[in-house]
Amino acid sequence: MMASIETVQHHPSLDPSEPEGSLSSATLRGNSRKTVPSGRRWPVIQPGLILACLVLALAVLWAIFPGLFTICDPVQGLPGQHLRPPGTAHLLGTDSLGRDLYARIVYGAVHSLSGALAAVGIALLVGTTLGVLAGSLGGRLETVIMRLVDVMLSIPDLLLSLSIIVLLGFGTVNAAIAVGCTLIAKFARLVRSEVVTVRRSEYVEAAFGSGGTFLKVLWRHILPNSLTSVIAFAALQAGWAILQLSTLGFLGYGAPPPTPEWGLLIAEGRNYIATAWWLTAAPGLVVVLVVISINRISRAIGRIGK
Repeated sequence: MMASIETVQHHPSLDPSEPEGSLSSATLRGNSRKTVPSGRRWPVIQPGLILACLVLALAVLWAIFPGLFTICDPVQGLPGQHLRPPGTAHLLGTDSLGRDLYARIVYGAVHSLSGALAAVGIALLVGTTLGVLAGSLGGRLETVIMRLVDVMLSIPDLLLSLSIIVLLGFGTVNAAIAVGCTLIAKFARLVRSEVVTVRRSEYVEAAFGSGGTFLKVLWRHILPNSLTSVIAFAALQAGWAILQLSTLGFLGYGAPPPTPEWGLLIAEGRNYIATAWWLTAAPGLVVVLVVISINRISRAIGRIGK
């Protein structure tokens, strides 16, 4: 009998020292262990995504505040400093006219990034408008728009952009317009497919059934649920636009010399590959890193949308 009483007195849940109606610390510890979900997912640090954001942020800072990163003039050369290899005086060397290559890359960021941003903006605005009209209205209008899109997609992007530049003239702005025109068909096709998918959903049909007008349902339900993948696609196309603008600059259809545009820098150094390899390697590496970073960030945005 005494053993049973001692057992009861030492039981953690029946401790007489604790107030009546309260739970013991052991019971609370047991319940707390039971309430912790076993399948909790903690955010995973992605070094690749962080590095991509840092690279892109550096390129954007180059474009906005180039004077904070270099004191050299990107246009005026220094006498007796032509084709200097990379060193302490010139981080990435100099070109055939004695101009600091690092300074030209830094000041060239504004031309490449602004041109890509303008191209994607043009394509996003026009392509989204055409895609929304085709997907929401349907009928003959959809047929006409999509046949026009098919024709534009059948033309190679470089050929179409060169044709537009020949009509508009050379320059960074005209090159951005030409690249933007090559992207319109891609945005229109994507937006049209997203709008058609959302248009057939039950909540959109319920919105129409409850007396909602076409413009109201389009603005409040169709567009917000259709543009998630479009934003990720726009980020992806920004990298492609930088490549396209660099290609046009390399061919001589972009910014005229002595503008420090990245594609033009690669073109100017191609004649010195054997003797001054850094003239093409440095700007080419910058273009590759920026494009890869933009693609990595666009994939992350696409996963968030899903």
